Amino acid sequence: MNRKIKLIWDFRGPTASKTAEHHEIHLKEYIKFKDLGPSITGHQQIDEMYSFAFMVVEEKNMIMIRDVLKPHRAELYQE
Repeated sequence: MNRKIKLIWDFRGPTASKTAEHHEIHLKEYIKFKDLGPSITGHQQIDEMYSFAFMVVEEKNMIMIRDVLKPHRAELYQE
């Protein structure tokens, strides 16, 4: 079984929502540029001052992507 990891970038402040939304665009560009296969990305607003962007990667690619893109945190992805 190939596990999937959700890499997460946190944004805080009054522009957090727009920043997370914009960051997702760059994550999609990276996935396309590196031809990483299934592109699961997104962003979510938690409250007025906190949002995050994320991308889901296969566990085998996680270390390489983590070292390049430097997410703030990660968790196992559950479909």
